[in-house]
Amino acid sequence: MLQFAPYSAGSMIALGLCFLLVCIFEFANGFHDTANAVATVIYTNSLKPRVAVVWSGLMNLLGVILGGISVAYALVELLPPDVLTPPNGNPAVPMLVALFGTALAWNLLTWWFGIPNSSSHCTIGALIGIAIGDSFLHARALGHSVDWSQIWKVLRALFISPPLGFFLALLAYLAIRYTVRLPALYTPPKPGEKPHPVVRGLLILTCTSVSFSHGSNDGQKSIGLIMLTIIGLMPATFATNPDHPINRTELASIANTARPLIAQYDRYSFRKDALTSIDQLADPSNKASAAEIRGDLYEILSGVRDVAANPAASQDEKNTATKLAKQLRPSVEYAPLWVRILSALCLGIGTMVGYRRIVQTLGEGIGKQHLTPAQGAASEIVGAGLIATAGYTGLPVSTTHIITSGVAGTMVAAGTGVNMRTLRKIGLAWITTLPVTITISAIVFYILA
Repeated sequence: MLQFAPYSAGSMIALGLCFLLVCIFEFANGFHDTANAVATVIYTNSLKPRVAVVWSGLMNLLGVILGGISVAYALVELLPPDVLTPPNGNPAVPMLVALFGTALAWNLLTWWFGIPNSSSHCTIGALIGIAIGDSFLHARALGHSVDWSQIWKVLRALFISPPLGFFLALLAYLAIRYTVRLPALYTPPKPGEKPHPVVRGLLILTCTSVSFSHGSNDGQKSIGLIMLTIIGLMPATFATNPDHPINRTELASIANTARPLIAQYDRYSFRKDALTSIDQLADPSNKASAAEIRGDLYEILSGVRDVAANPAASQDEKNTATKLAKQLRPSVEYAPLWVRILSALCLGIGTMVGYRRIVQTLGEGIGKQHLTPAQGAASEIVGAGLIATAGYTGLPVSTTHIITSGVAGTMVAAGTGVNMRTLRKIGLAWITTLPVTITISAIVFYILA
C-alpha cells in the first residue's frame, strides 16, 4: 500500500513523479487531439506547420482560460469521495499512478501506429477503473461504490458525438458544395503549392475555431488531472479554494438542509458517510482540517447528486439538491490560473512534436481519395460547434472522434468513399479503449492501494 505523510520526502518525490506523468500525458494528448485541429491547414499548405501549431496553441490557451472548469470536474466526480480525499490525509498516489500510467500507455501505443485515438476515452476509462478498483478494495457492491449515473452521463456524450459529427459534417459539406462554386475548394492539395486565398482564409478560420473549442473542452480535462495531483498530494494547501474561503456557519446550514434529502432519497446505503460528514460540518466546535472539510463536502456532493437523479424525489426536492450542490462546489472545484496555463503549454508542445502521424492519417488515410479543403472545412466547422457546445454544458467529448467521423462523413457526401482499413483501425481503438483502460487501471489501483 503506497502511503506517504503530506510534505514528507516521499510525498515530495511522489508529487514530482505524478506531476511529470500528468505533463507527459498532456504532451501525448497534443499528439492525438490537438493535432486534429491543425491537420487541415498543414495538409493543404495553408500554414507552415510551426506557425499552425503555435497559433493553435494560443487558441487552446484562450479556450482553456475562457472555457470554465465544468468539464474538468465532471470527470473528477467519476471517482468515489474516499478516493478524491483519502482518509487521514494520505496522498492519493495509487489513484494518480493508475490514472496517468494507464491513460498515457494507451495513448502512446495508439499514437505509435498513427491511430487517432481519444485521450478523453483513455482518461474516462482509467477513472472508471479506479472507481471499480476502489469498490473491490472496500468490498462494496459495484452498484453502490461506483456513481453510475455520472458515468452514463459522461459516456452518453462520448458515444453520441461521433455519429453527430459524421452526419452533420456530411450535411455541411453538401451545403458548401451546392452553394459555393469555387473549384479550389474541391481539389486535393498538391505538395508545396499554396492554396487559393479564400481557401486559405477559410481553413485558418476553422483551425482557429477547433483549437479554441478544443481548449474549452479537452483542455479542461487536463486541468482536472493536474488538480487531482496537487490536491491528492498537498491537501493542506490545495484542498479548498483560497478565493472562496470556508464559512463554517454557511456550510452548517447547507449541510442541515441536505440531511433529510440524503437520508430519504440516497439510493446507496453506504452513503451513511455523507450523513456523518453532515454531522461534522454542522458542529461549530469541530476543528477539521481543510482536507477533512473537502472530504466531507465531496461526500455531501455525492449524496445530493444521487438525490437529484432519484426518480422517487419530487421536482422541488431535486431542485433543492441541485441548488445545494451549486453552493458547495466553489469551495472544492476550482483551478488556479497557473494550472490552466500549464495545461495549454503541455498540449501545445505535444502538438508541435508529434502532429505528423495524425495529420497524414486524416489527410490521406480516412478516404479513398485525399482530403479536399471543403471536406476539411466542413468537418472542422461541425467539430468546433459540437466541442464548444459540450464544453459549455459541462460534458466531455472527444475531439479526435468528432473530427475523424466528420472527415468520414464528408468523404461519403463527396462520393469518394472511405478507406475501410483505416476506419477499422480507428473503430477497433474506439471499441477497445474503454475495456482495456478500465481493466488495467482497476488492477493497478487495487494492487497499489
